[in-house]
Amino acid sequence: MILISTHTGAYVEALAILRSFMAQPLSVDEWINLEDNDYRKGSWNSMMIKVAKFHDKHDFESSENNGHDMGYRIALTVEELGEFAAAITKGKPDEEAAEELADLLILILGHSLAMKIDLESEFHKKMAIIMQRKSRRGNLGIRVTEYTGE
Repeated sequence: MILISTHTGAYVEALAILRSFMAQPLSVDEWINLEDNDYRKGSWNSMMIKVAKFHDKHDFESSENNGHDMGYRIALTVEELGEFAAAITKGKPDEEAAEELADLLILILGHSLAMKIDLESEFHKKMAIIMQRKSRRGNLGIRVTEYTGE
């Protein structure tokens, strides 16, 4: 049993929890209607609210803007990954690498909105799987994968 407070933020958070149990991701509109102040800075909900507001502000869902077209989004991700790689390989300050990594996170969270995927739920499911895997050392370092090389 889940008790729902009369406080709007608590009600909406309870709705988000219920939806996660039902495996129904929130839409951009549902995310932007959540109160960011009700969540700890850096929490999943806090980040998703901000990304949803960004998508709404720039009307990413519009077919005219292609903001939810996954081909376009993947191209942007490759571009940002290249910028992150350049920051690392060129020895740029950690602050620049951190900014590029944040760009990647924002894109990934946006991918989940565009694809209507409950990424938090998928994250937890995948972590449960990979925590059961053994690690192995490859030519370049440690790997945690199902791949056996056979």
